[in-house]
Amino acid sequence: METKRVIDVQTGQVEGGHGKVVLRAIALGSCLAIVLYDPARKNGAMAHVMLPGKAPAKTGPAERTKYATDAIDALIEIMTQMGSEKNDFCVAIIGGANVLKRENDTIARDNVESNLRILKEKKLNVVARHVGGYERSNASIDLEKGIVSYTEGDSVDKELWRA
Repeated sequence: METKRVIDVQTGQVEGGHGKVVLRAIALGSCLAIVLYDPARKNGAMAHVMLPGKAPAKTGPAERTKYATDAIDALIEIMTQMGSEKNDFCVAIIGGANVLKRENDTIARDNVESNLRILKEKKLNVVARHVGGYERSNASIDLEKGIVSYTEGDSVDKELWRA
């Protein structure tokens, strides 16, 4: 039996793959996993977004994709380099929880709102989301099967969306 390659997407990273690959982001608190998937080509990319908005001008290249706008632009670039077209992207988002349970802590909400706004501005179709709450999440996509899954707290994997 052929095994799949698992690519862990760390905070601020953007990774892509094709076919027998699983993209995974773990320990999402206020961060978001943004997943772009092309079902016809089995191409996918995931960003582990830490902060809303666009990176400040003086931000170094390695740090830029911690920010929503820069991460989403990088996702689109990876997908188009693999031969996918923007109209074919399906998008899922996971995370954005207030894990510290602070009343005045708006970073998670701001992160979710910023990413959703940017995705809408770029005319990307969000087909599934699991955002908010108070528990950390993990996110993954099996590119061969076209299945986006998540965990919440210590839960087992739950299917969020299937192509």
